[in-house]
Amino acid sequence: MTAVVAIVAEVAARGDAAVREYTARFDRAEVDELRVPATELAAALGGIPVALRQALEASRDAIEAHHRHQVTQVAPTERDGLRVATIRRPVDRAGLYVPGGRACYPSTVLMTAVPARVAGVGELALCVPPGRDGRVATPTLAAAALAGVDEVYRVGGAQAVAAMAYGTESVAPVDVIAGPGNRYVAIAERLVAQEGAVGVPSAFTGPSEVVVVADETTPVDYAAIDLVVQAEHGPDGLAWLVTWSEEAAEQISEAVGALAGASPRRDEILSTLAAGGYAVLVDGREQAMAVANVVAAEHLELMTADAAALVPLVRNAGAVFVGPWSPASVG
Repeated sequence: MTAVVAIVAEVAARGDAAVREYTARFDRAEVDELRVPATELAAALGGIPVALRQALEASRDAIEAHHRHQVTQVAPTERDGLRVATIRRPVDRAGLYVPGGRACYPSTVLMTAVPARVAGVGELALCVPPGRDGRVATPTLAAAALAGVDEVYRVGGAQAVAAMAYGTESVAPVDVIAGPGNRYVAIAERLVAQEGAVGVPSAFTGPSEVVVVADETTPVDYAAIDLVVQAEHGPDGLAWLVTWSEEAAEQISEAVGALAGASPRRDEILSTLAAGGYAVLVDGREQAMAVANVVAAEHLELMTADAAALVPLVRNAGAVFVGPWSPASVG
């Protein structure tokens, strides 16, 4: 917390100079121009493989279709001659934070930018950590172009959050900030919101979390892949397997170990599993859901027989994925 407070204060006071210093220190990248030229976004979109572009377009369209249903007018209420109406207005400018550096997450670009566009936000500014070469990953830039992001900045960490909240010579301030990051990013987002610099975020986003509830019918590879996919996001995350089947616990755990050992992101996965990876054996479905509700994970996957029957038992979860054909990656 102390480190984040210092970073935010430095950026608020010294602007671009502080941003560049922290980028060199934490991302080991020397960045002169913070903003990525629009020509690079267009070139990225035009240069990605056809299959990737089709996947990004399909994701964008699915996200947009879902959020269109949320844009509804609330009917006014009338009582004793008093009429009360709710009017919703989009903010003028939104800041989007997308993780990067170690890996690229074009899906996060789409999941933050597309809902903002549907809501009618006027301007979208996106910050993403650069690689050591000072550049932003091509798939991330392509997704930003597809989603209609107005500005992309090669800045990450708490310094990016502070830049968007308070503004610098290069980054104009925003009204609200959304998007996940590590604990430093999450604390910075909460800090600038508490100070009134931006709107309060809807969730305290942080390291990735997943709980997979499994039984003897669960496809072993599916469960293992979904645990590893979230664990590879890096340190401080959680990857829990909860089951009442000893056979499932053993087989899925073995499969996770094999996948982790063969992954190019082996170090990140093993780091997460060492600190926050658990295989929990319980007595039955009710106890399994009690554990899941205590963990209150960002992603809850119900991969059991008759998984829909477990949904009424869910009390605490970010998003719930029902059945073996509903991996967290589709959400």
